[in-house]
Amino acid sequence: MKNFDVIIIGAGPIGLSCGIEAKKRNISYLILEKGCLVNSLFHYPTNMTFFSTSDRLEIGEVPFVSHGDKPNRREALEYYRRAADAWKLNVHTYEEVTNIKKENDVFVLQTIKQNYKARNIIIATGFFDEPNLLNIPGEDLPKVKHYFDEAHPYAYLKLIVIGAGNSAVDVALETYRRQSEVTMVIREDKLKEGVKYWVRPDIENRIKEGGIKAHFNSEVIEIRDKEVDIRIPKGLITIENDFVFAMTGYHPNYDFLRNIGLEISNDDNLIPKFDETTFETNIEGLYLAGVICGGMKTGKWFIENSLYHAVNIFNHMENNSHF
Repeated sequence: MKNFDVIIIGAGPIGLSCGIEAKKRNISYLILEKGCLVNSLFHYPTNMTFFSTSDRLEIGEVPFVSHGDKPNRREALEYYRRAADAWKLNVHTYEEVTNIKKENDVFVLQTIKQNYKARNIIIATGFFDEPNLLNIPGEDLPKVKHYFDEAHPYAYLKLIVIGAGNSAVDVALETYRRQSEVTMVIREDKLKEGVKYWVRPDIENRIKEGGIKAHFNSEVIEIRDKEVDIRIPKGLITIENDFVFAMTGYHPNYDFLRNIGLEISNDDNLIPKFDETTFETNIEGLYLAGVICGGMKTGKWFIENSLYHAVNIFNHMENNSHF
């Protein structure tokens, strides 16, 4: 069984940043990722553009040069691969961690391939792999999508987009421009405040002119093969439909976190317990890093404002003789 000082779970930007910090300090480490490198970014929409500028997404002093002020998905995938290459990071992709147990002062990690031992664990798995479900009849039909790749396959079809944030807006606009018949269903009385400022005028104008239909203060209550029931302020309506995009957000893998013994807050935010300076959890030697720290408050942490997590974590490890 291989032994490491630190095992990092998740090879997203923050997980890679933690690996770089370990390498800077000559600490033995391994990064485990259940999918591909920066797996969450890979599953972003094909034409997605970041809100942040490229310089604010940099890790490990590796320059991130993009064609525009704000990089796109393709540029980010290339950049983080180059950063991993530049630091020659020790990353195992497609090796999902299935369980973690602490035996005395050592963690034993089980993966789908083998077991490892480590003095410290950093969980940097984000939240994008677990969609928030609607819990309504028909949600399990193949026509219901919680992720969006690109618009072309849905050209000329009747689509419903559920949600009021950036993901929902992007889906609605991209499919509308492929001649799809788009209807947005939004629980609130308006779009979310965080919609990208350069996109907001576009979606508001499309709704105003009727190119994209929008039902506010409304919710989908049942999905069937060829139609969907929607409760709007005036009552119940049924419309024809080919695909439903439920862009209702995502959350951390709470089953995994609870199974390994992490304490989770009892309120609606479901924030894992951790020290806000050291990022150590209720389990000594086990840390959280990145957007997973926000629990259901997925808008609190981003790549750019959580890069310092790695430095704080490794400072705490070294100061408390965790090696």
